[in-house]
Amino acid sequence: MTALLFDWASLLVRWAHVMFGIMWIGTSFYFIWLDASLRKRKDDPDIAGESWQVHGGGFYLAEKYVVAPEKLPAELHWFKYEAYFTWITGFLLLAIIYYWGAETFLIGSASQDMSAEMAVGVSLVSLAVGWIVYDLVCRSPLGNNTTTLAVCVFLMIVVASYFFTHIFSGRAAFLHVGVFIGTIMTANVFFIIIPNQKETVAALLAGKIPDAQFGIQAKQRSLHNNYLTLPVVFMMISNHYPITYGHPSSWLIAVGVVVAGGLLRHFINQHDANELDWKGKVALPASALAVVALIVVSASRLGTGYSEPVEFAEARQIMNKHCISCHSATPTQEGFEDAPAGVMFDTPRDVRKYAAQINAQVVLTDTMPLGNLTEMTKEERDKLGAWVAQGAEIN
Repeated sequence: MTALLFDWASLLVRWAHVMFGIMWIGTSFYFIWLDASLRKRKDDPDIAGESWQVHGGGFYLAEKYVVAPEKLPAELHWFKYEAYFTWITGFLLLAIIYYWGAETFLIGSASQDMSAEMAVGVSLVSLAVGWIVYDLVCRSPLGNNTTTLAVCVFLMIVVASYFFTHIFSGRAAFLHVGVFIGTIMTANVFFIIIPNQKETVAALLAGKIPDAQFGIQAKQRSLHNNYLTLPVVFMMISNHYPITYGHPSSWLIAVGVVVAGGLLRHFINQHDANELDWKGKVALPASALAVVALIVVSASRLGTGYSEPVEFAEARQIMNKHCISCHSATPTQEGFEDAPAGVMFDTPRDVRKYAAQINAQVVLTDTMPLGNLTEMTKEERDKLGAWVAQGAEIN
């Protein structure tokens, strides 16, 4: 019953997280596009630009003020809860899967001596420190130069990626890179973008001229969020693909995803603004090259280097030693009431059936066993890979 409730809680929270994420990402992309599509009007200096749109059989006119209108309308729409609930549901999902089962899913093979409580503490502190450092850098003189600031933020993500992949399990580490970036994005909305907009509104209500700096700062953080969105989405879906988080150099793959996503977003932004310069034009092929580089890096594990014939009996012995405790109709590993994902290796036919998954999860990546709790050796992985390559025969 506990496993059933766990699965339902995980599924429902994941569902909510995806729904709120779609809402947040959709509004983020729309407003960046809207800002890029604005065209200047000569008859009104208070209007920064306007954009005519057609959708669903209707015509819409959006206008952007240089600072704000002299008089606020009775109804003003705010876009913030999409971001808040995306982060809240994402954090709940992190807690349900990785904090609740920290010994199994969070702690990596390189930090087996770490307690579950310490691992959770490291996770929480790293997320908080990430936002604090990012915010301080943005507020420092470095934040006045767009290129310098972008390099600093990128280096922060590189350090975080290296740190997470060397302390947490592969899947948890890759997800933490996404949570790390997502926390910065949500904090931008909560601590900067919305408060600055409220300051502008308060000044208008008091009959004062709003400080344009509030809008400039909010736009800077909003643009950061826009460029970081695609990498975060990749991290969200990466847990289905061990070729990413299961690679020994998974931190390089995470960094490459940030580069590829950022370049692609830069091309889209410039294209939408009809301002494609040489940097924007180069960004698209550069993004494609970054993806090719990721594929090359992930392919570095292809081939086991083990050429001797491997009989099924030897492969089965390795499976019994390292895999059957979880992947069985009656798991003996603590914390497992059912076989993960319904994958069982109780019979030779079962092992043969999942040969491709064994190769992906055990041989080409270090995803399984979880956290390498059973200390599977490289030689054992190579033997399993050779057995699969030789036809995965069970006779």
